[in-house]
Amino acid sequence: MPNSRTGPRTKTPPSKARLAKVFGAVNIGSFRISAMIMGETETGDLLVLGSGHRASAGVKRGYVTDMRAATYAIRDAVERAEKSAGQSVQSVWIACSGAGLESTVSKVEIEIGGRRIEEEDVEHLLIAARDTIQPDGRTVLHAQPAHYTLDGAHGVANPRGLHSERLGVDVHVMLADGAPVRNLMEAVQSAHLEVEGVVAAPLAAGYACLSEEERDLGVALVEIGSDVTNVSVFAGGMLLGLRAAAIGSGDITDAVASAFGIRRFQAERLKCVSGSAIASPSDHREMIPVNGPNDGWEEGKSGPVARGADDKNRIARAELVSVVTQQLSELTREIGKSLKEMGFSGSRAGQVVLTGGGAELAGLAEFTQSALGMPVRIGRAPSLTGLPEAHATPGFATLAGLCLYAADDPVDIRAIGGRYNEAHGFSPSAPGTFAVGRLFRALKEYF
Repeated sequence: MPNSRTGPRTKTPPSKARLAKVFGAVNIGSFRISAMIMGETETGDLLVLGSGHRASAGVKRGYVTDMRAATYAIRDAVERAEKSAGQSVQSVWIACSGAGLESTVSKVEIEIGGRRIEEEDVEHLLIAARDTIQPDGRTVLHAQPAHYTLDGAHGVANPRGLHSERLGVDVHVMLADGAPVRNLMEAVQSAHLEVEGVVAAPLAAGYACLSEEERDLGVALVEIGSDVTNVSVFAGGMLLGLRAAAIGSGDITDAVASAFGIRRFQAERLKCVSGSAIASPSDHREMIPVNGPNDGWEEGKSGPVARGADDKNRIARAELVSVVTQQLSELTREIGKSLKEMGFSGSRAGQVVLTGGGAELAGLAEFTQSALGMPVRIGRAPSLTGLPEAHATPGFATLAGLCLYAADDPVDIRAIGGRYNEAHGFSPSAPGTFAVGRLFRALKEYF
C-alpha cells in the first residue's frame, strides 16, 4: 500500500495553485457524516479545498437503517464541504466500516525459468492472481498487489529487469457483504452523487495514520468509531487481518447517560469535555456541571438534575471517570481479544495505533498501553495544506485517508481484460465491484 504522498512536500499557496485533479470523499459514520474535497496541483501537491460535517442520521453500526435520512445527511455534509471549497463535486469515494469486512491474502507464483523478467511477465502474473479471487457471493472491494517475490524471497517492489526462476505476488483482497455495500452506494447516489469507489475504512485510515515503515515492520490499527471498533493488522506492506467489534465510543456515552440519568447529548458533552481514561487525585474534589449553558439549567431555577448531583446539578469528576474507565476496560478487552486472534500478541506484537473519534478521549493512549502491554500512540491525518485545525484530529483521519487513497490511485488487478470479468461477474459495471481501468497505465508507471 504505497503512500508517498503523505511525506514532506513543497507547499504551494492555495491561491496560486493550478489544480489538475479534484477528489471528493464521504465518511458515513454512526455519529457523524463528514465530507472532504481535495485537489491535486499540476506539481503533484495535495490541497484540502474544503470540508464539512454534520450529525449522522439513518446509520447504525456502519449499516444504513433509514435510506431517506441517510441520503439527506450525506447531501447536507457534501454541500457544507462544497460551500467551504467554493466548488462542487459530482462523484465521491466512500468508506465502508461495517458490512462484514474480511481481509485475505492470495499468493500466486509463475515460472520464469531464470530469464530476465519483462513487463509482460508481471502482467501475466497479475492475470493469474486475478483467477484466484473467490468472492463466494460476497462483494470484492479491493484486489491489490502488495509486493512481489523472487524464488520465494519477499519484499520485492519492482521485479522488472531482475532474473528469477519463479515470480510471485501477494495480493490483498478485501471482501464485504453485498447488500450493506449496495445500501451505502444507493444512499450516496440518491444524494445526486456518483460513487467513484468504496474503500474499506481500515485501509483508508491506514493511508492517513501509518507510515510505510510501520506497515512493513508490523503494526495494529484500531479505529474506534461510535458503534463499531475495527481492529486491523498490517505487515509486509499490506493489511493482513481484520476484526470488527460491535462496541465503540457511543457505548461509553450511553453508559454515562444511564449512570447519571441524563440525556445522550449531555452525556456526550460530559465525556468529551471532562471525561478521561486516567484518574487523578483531584477528581474527587472537582465538581463538574452536568448541564451546559443552553440546557435549561440556571442556579435558583428548576431544571434536569443528574443522579447523585449536588444542588447546582454538578457531579464529582471521579464518578464520571469511573464510569468511563469501566467501559474502556470492556473495549480494550475486545481489542486485545481481536489482536490475539490475529496473532498480534506476545513476541509478535508491536506498535498499536488508535484513531477514530473515540481515540480523542483524554488519556486513552496511556490507558490502552497499560491494558494491552504494547506501545500505543494516537493516529491522526498527516499535515495537509488547507486542512482545518478542527478536522486535523483522529475523528477525521479516515476521511483524509479516503482522499489520499484516491490520489494514490492504487492498482486493482480486476481491471485486467474484459472476457474474464464478464464471465466471472467482475465487470466494472457489475454491482459491488469497483475496479478502475488503470492497470496497464500503472504497469508502465510503476514497473
